[in-house]
Amino acid sequence: MQSRKREVADLSILGALILALALTWGNPFVGTKSASAQDHAQQQPDHEQAKAATFTGVIVKNGDNYILRDSSGALYKLDDPERAKHFEGKPVKITGELDQQADRLHVESIEGTEA
Repeated sequence: MQSRKREVADLSILGALILALALTWGNPFVGTKSASAQDHAQQQPDHEQAKAATFTGVIVKNGDNYILRDSSGALYKLDDPERAKHFEGKPVKITGELDQQADRLHVESIEGTEA
């Protein structure tokens, strides 16, 4: 029974590593604005862009940085790697401001969620 749990845990870790590699190697979206981020910005007038919004997804490591990948596949760079690293590979809810100029999500709060 315990070896079965170990196998499931090992497969989960392997899957997370494969996802992280797939995102970082050959991903044309890392370092560019995603379509979802652009749509999000277009829906808000300039004076509202500084207001906090809620974003959900999974934290993925990209080099020395961390990004949020939402359910649509949109990628958001995060400005606080120290807080994000504790959630690597886990589903989260982030409250923050999307900075279109810097192409970055300024994290106000981050918390784990159920998958």
